[in-house]
Amino acid sequence: MNDPIMIVGAGLSGLHAASLLTSRGIPCQVLESRDRLGGRILSETVKGRADLGTFDLGPTWFWPQHEPLISRLVRELGLGTFDQHAQGAVLLERGQHQPAERHSLPKESMQQSVRLAGGVAPLIEAVAATLPPGTVELSTTVKEIVKNEDGTLLLKTERADGKVKHRQGKAVILALPPRMIVSAITFRPDLPEKVIKSLQDKPTWMAGQAKALAIYETPFWREQGLSGQVMSWAGPLQEIHDASPDTGGAALFGFFGRSAAERQELGPTRLRQEVVAQLNRLFGPGAKEPIAFLYKDWSRDSHTAVDADAVPLTAFPIYGPPTLPDVWNKKIAFAGTETSVQHGGHLEGALHAAVRAVSEVTAS
Repeated sequence: MNDPIMIVGAGLSGLHAASLLTSRGIPCQVLESRDRLGGRILSETVKGRADLGTFDLGPTWFWPQHEPLISRLVRELGLGTFDQHAQGAVLLERGQHQPAERHSLPKESMQQSVRLAGGVAPLIEAVAATLPPGTVELSTTVKEIVKNEDGTLLLKTERADGKVKHRQGKAVILALPPRMIVSAITFRPDLPEKVIKSLQDKPTWMAGQAKALAIYETPFWREQGLSGQVMSWAGPLQEIHDASPDTGGAALFGFFGRSAAERQELGPTRLRQEVVAQLNRLFGPGAKEPIAFLYKDWSRDSHTAVDADAVPLTAFPIYGPPTLPDVWNKKIAFAGTETSVQHGGHLEGALHAAVRAVSEVTAS
């Protein structure tokens, strides 16, 4: 029986792994616990105002000058791109009661990032379109992975409606955050403690963060000679950028300086009030009444974050795949951006991890 290679997770890494296997004629199946594709890639429109464009609540940029895999994939899929707006002065806010400082940075001091027309979601849709119908099954959670005596793997899965099903696979690619693997899946035989510790020591990228977007009709800050970029010590947003789409409306987005616990205590309504107040003091009365406000707290996403991810990062994590014992070698491979040695946390890292994982499970 030609059992498929099972892939757990339908984010960019899992879908790219499936696409690579499919291109080589190797059967595979992707299981995703969410009811949608994309994982941490999440692009949304304003309800009733699709004309304003699409806005990313997850990954937003890539850097073609040193990220070749994502650049090549975007070209091969025929997706449109545009440069992240960075022209104009940058603001530095030291305190709520101090005027923001205006700085003009040398052009060569900033690397040009690129965004996808229509948001990052079209990338997910395009990769998924390379797969045969029925390859991806949504709302399906993998609960247990058992290695049989004959070397095949048995996966116990549970649907959103509670229906349990056992599936047999030749190998498994785990394309989900390492900490989610430890918290959500049981292995038989058990994974060694050093492997579990390696997975637990890899913080989930963005899992402790939240992203806020204030949407407007036009990018009025550009008329003031501002890039939209801000670094703030006052908050609540500590980093702000121009998030205007390629067509439609305009937007400013930011990452919070406050911890997950502080955000939860304040709640979305109070956070929105504080964010809009900050944008008003930085950019003037044009920012006071956004058309819409989008907010995504990844620390509250049960498919992304575990309790340990609520602890703020103080340094860039050390990412890469753990070393498996012989009993699981070539039967399990770890994908997902946190398992990439190169560009961990980026879209590029997700692709690197997919390429490596496919190579590992097909090595024999």
